Amino acid sequence: MNSPAYQGIKDFILSRIDAGIWAEGDQVPSENELAREFKVARMTVNRALRELTSEQVLTRVQGAGTYVARPKYESTLVAIRSISDEITSRGHRHHAQVLHLGAAIADEALADEMQLGAGNPVFYSRVLHFENDEPVQLEARWVNPAVAPEYVLQDFAAVTPNQYLVRVAPLQRVEYRIEASAVDDETRGLLAMDPLEPCLVLHRRTWSQSMVASVANLWHPGSRYRFTGHF
Repeated sequence: MNSPAYQGIKDFILSRIDAGIWAEGDQVPSENELAREFKVARMTVNRALRELTSEQVLTRVQGAGTYVARPKYESTLVAIRSISDEITSRGHRHHAQVLHLGAAIADEALADEMQLGAGNPVFYSRVLHFENDEPVQLEARWVNPAVAPEYVLQDFAAVTPNQYLVRVAPLQRVEYRIEASAVDDETRGLLAMDPLEPCLVLHRRTWSQSMVASVANLWHPGSRYRFTGHF
């Protein structure tokens, strides 16, 4: 089934941004210019621009035009930063242990969150991150193969999943939540947590190329990790 015309316009604009042809602050063509180029009605272009604006890919200035917006992830409280970069910035040593890397089948809940059909294949990785020789993060990540088709071929002991995805699937949008959570015995053991120690869990979903790129759960021992940020 062919994609609707407005989606083609969205894809065109996103491809220009992803390729670096249009950068933050650049003005994109007007509705009239895009309507002529794609041979569609202006209302079709308007829908594409409205959706990209609501997704915070573009920003529209009344009477001035439409511009490439600052990526949303740059202003989130929790920066989209690789755990290895974070640890290195403290002058410490990072290393990782890959516990699992392969394909999985999305159940109904995961498929809904990733905006895929239930039963679709996804990539799944589980990586334990260490600061010096102490475990500080257990990462479980599900990745859309359409966004990163070579994900399972990577060595995530050498480069983190975050670093790889930022390179091959530039972020357009991020949402997250942080909560204290009870953990199972396996997770507690992997993170070398005390029996009564709380666990901080960051649940994060990212978008790229107008698709959900990944869903991740990041577990941290409460006594050895904290989230900081600024506006």
